[in-house]
Amino acid sequence: QVQLVESGGGLVQAGGSLRLSCVFSGRTFSSYAMGWFRQAPGKEREIVTAISWNGGSTDYADSVKGRFTISRDNAKNTVYLQMNSLKPEDTAVYYCAADKYGGTYSFFLRQYDYWGQGTQVTVSS
Repeated sequence: QVQLVESGGGLVQAGGSLRLSCVFSGRTFSSYAMGWFRQAPGKEREIVTAISWNGGSTDYADSVKGRFTISRDNAKNTVYLQMNSLKPEDTAVYYCAADKYGGTYSFFLRQYDYWGQGTQVTVSS
């Protein structure tokens, strides 16, 4: 019933930037917390960042702190991931996800109910 559609991925040179978008539909977006995950070839999916329902709380994986920024625009039912200073290690399929519990919660223990199809980000050296 809930649908998440990511966009904005592509090929970028190391040091460059990309902005990913995820559009939410089917339910009341503003009540959900949102997260971005990524999965690199041969590796497990990992949490990158998350944001509470109103944007009041954000968390980031140590590997992206200072480089990535999550934001949301509830009027547009969209969550964004601004990625700067990209590294080859950032190469992965990036997924957005939605959690019915939209408030502040543990970064690592939060459970997500809905997932997008992913968008490929490739960073060349």
